[in-house]
Order: sequence, then structure tokens, then C-alpha cells
Amino acid sequence: MDIGSLANLEALVSKKKRQAAARRSSKKVFGRTSAAPKAPSARKSVAGAADKVDLYKKHKDEYLASAMASFVRCGPALYLAYDGRGKSGATPEFATGVGAMYAVAFTVKAAYKSAGRDYAVTKLEALWSPEGGVTPSKDTNWDWTLLLRVPPFVSATEVLRAQDDLVSKGKPDDVRRVKLIELHEDTCVQILHVGSYQEEAPTIAKMKAFAEISGRKFTGRHHEIYLSDPQKTAGDKLRTILRQPVI
Repeated sequence: MDIGSLANLEALVSKKKRQAAARRSSKKVFGRTSAAPKAPSARKSVAGAADKVDLYKKHKDEYLASAMASFVRCGPALYLAYDGRGKSGATPEFATGVGAMYAVAFTVKAAYKSAGRDYAVTKLEALWSPEGGVTPSKDTNWDWTLLLRVPPFVSATEVLRAQDDLVSKGKPDDVRRVKLIELHEDTCVQILHVGSYQEEAPTIAKMKAFAEISGRKFTGRHHEIYLSDPQKTAGDKLRTILRQPVI
């Protein structure tokens, strides 16, 4: 899909990472100087790093994709989600949704990290479906849902706590639109699309042909997983995993 506002995504993530790195390199750690940390604290830090959950490694079979369409089996997965509607392209609502998603994602992650259950924030994903089920065109309005996958131990209570914390610090109320959902996609056709978001149609056609030859048909919503940084990657080299549930 043509989602030019993704160009701001990596800038948001990079900023968060730089801030985290600055905090780690600070001379203050939990209010104490870090010149001579106690041995137990050091051991805890090492253990925490070793136990950091990487959902891509844990579910690597679900993210296998090449230029040839193939079937993948996707188990139930938990996501932060944000719903929106509009034309496929850079829109203020889409950009607002990306900002709200990452604000909540990093706040929730920080809470779990402090409790000893750290995990890596994943790349942005999205579900797309044409409003009213019409055949898509350049003028189509889309129902879209932004996604960020989270570990199964993330709770709705912690998401709500993060939202309250963000609003109390002056963040827009849009963060309250972020919700926790579980996807059950089961068997899907999956392929790696290399190129701009506007040029996905031939790749999707390959997916559909593969499904039909195998006696399957598309069902549910089109799913995209954005692997590239649009700010640093030429349009013809953007890498996106396209996923489509089938029956």
C-alpha cells in the first residue's frame, strides 16, 4: 500500500533508541552513581540482556518469505493495534496512529523491562481492507489497522496503565485508541515484495494465483510487515512481507 508516512517511522524508533542509549550511558543509574556498581546489580543486568525476548527469532518460521509465494502457518499472536480509515497514502491520521502506537509500545516495554521481562519492540505492521469491500483503485478508501507484535505476557491492564501515564505527561489522547488484540490467521500465503508500496499489485496477483493453484482462496484482511527504512532505502528496494490468510 502507498503509505508514505512510514518514512517517519524509523526516525521515531531511532530517536527512542538514542534516548535509551543516552540513559544507559548516563552517570546516574536508579539515582546512584554508576562508577562502582555492586556485583549483584551487574549480574542482574547481564541476565536481563540474555533473557530479552526477540519475537522474530522465537517465531522465525512465521517470517520466512522470498520472491516465490509459499504457505506459512501463523499461530495466535498478540498485538498492539490502532484503527483508522482513509486513502492509501501519507495522511495525518496515519502519522498520528504511528506516533501513538510507538509511545504506548515503548512505555509498556519499559514497565516490563523494569520488572525483569524485557523484549524487543517489533517493526510496524498493518492490516488493510477496502472500505465496503469494493475492488481497490487509486481512489479507494481503506480501513487499516496498525500493528506492533508483543509477547503473550503483555496485559491490557499494563497497556491502560501506560496510556494513563502518557496522558498525565501531556501526550495526546490518541494514545487511548491503542488496544490489545489477538490475531488468528492460521494458514496464509506469504511473499517478499521488493519495491514501492504502490507497485504491490503484481506481487499480490502472484499470491492469489499460487493460492488458487493449491485449491485455496483469500480470506480475511491483507497483512503487511514493513522491513525497510523508507528514509534510507530507495523505493525500488523497499522490502515488505505480504501475508494473506487463505481457506
